[in-house]
Amino acid sequence: MCSVIDPPLLSIVTINFNGYKDTCELIDSIKHHIHSVSYEIIVVDNASRQQEGELIKSNYPWVSVICSTVNLGFSGGNNLGIKQANGEYIFLLNNDTYVCDDHFDVLIKLLKENDRIGIVSPKIRFAAQPQLIQYAGFTSLSHITLRNKAIGYAEVDNGQFDSTYQTGYAHGAALLIKKTVIEKIGLMPEIFFLYYEELDWCTKALENNYEIWYSGSATIYHKESQSTGEASPLKTYYMTRNRLLYAWRHKEGLLKWVSLLYLITVVSLRDSLKFLLSRKYHLIKATWEGIVDFIKLPHKLS
Repeated sequence: MCSVIDPPLLSIVTINFNGYKDTCELIDSIKHHIHSVSYEIIVVDNASRQQEGELIKSNYPWVSVICSTVNLGFSGGNNLGIKQANGEYIFLLNNDTYVCDDHFDVLIKLLKENDRIGIVSPKIRFAAQPQLIQYAGFTSLSHITLRNKAIGYAEVDNGQFDSTYQTGYAHGAALLIKKTVIEKIGLMPEIFFLYYEELDWCTKALENNYEIWYSGSATIYHKESQSTGEASPLKTYYMTRNRLLYAWRHKEGLLKWVSLLYLITVVSLRDSLKFLLSRKYHLIKATWEGIVDFIKLPHKLS
């Protein structure tokens, strides 16, 4: 039975968008495994086609369900849940994740015992190949190219990342944050819609002198496949647009313009040539639409 009291210590927020089965499996895994902390679960249905929010509400009456009439994207959906959250700590979990142990208390303890730590992510492993790591921290972004690496990616988990350490950024699939940090840095930026929003949020936390940590003491299993990096017009568009938007928001002076110039010329031309050679003309179109729409964005809102 879930450990729910009023008010809960932890608010678990997840977004459902045409993913009813996955969302139910996540809820069931939390109910079955998590007993060490008091919690509430908040599901934001992001305008699913089959009114899945109502189904979840019917099958899990103890879960708070928010039904949006429009798809607000990753950031907007999470923000709806955050606004309703009652916990001191807010855990953003992708609906295609699940848990197999009861170590949420370890993550909370890390945040509780150090005022400088604002965000923590657990170890993430691939659900399809649970012996393989997806995330054990991130390196910092390079200054101009905005590239970084996922620590431990695709490595067999032999306990080499079971420790706890400071990391460049948290992972959006499993991100635990103090409510007081949100009150200081604001909600997740909705201007991104998809991709880069959690990176921007983490950067905002770092700019406000909070630290971001990784903890290998807890593990989340993610159904995302190693092959989901396959490009689509939607992903190509938002990755292109939002990489530029991130540079605009967080780089300063000459470094900002050098980074933007590099991303628009070198990166976009390289990607376009790659798509041309593979005859993925729709991805060339998505790339340059992302650039054009970035230029048109009302940057005064950023």
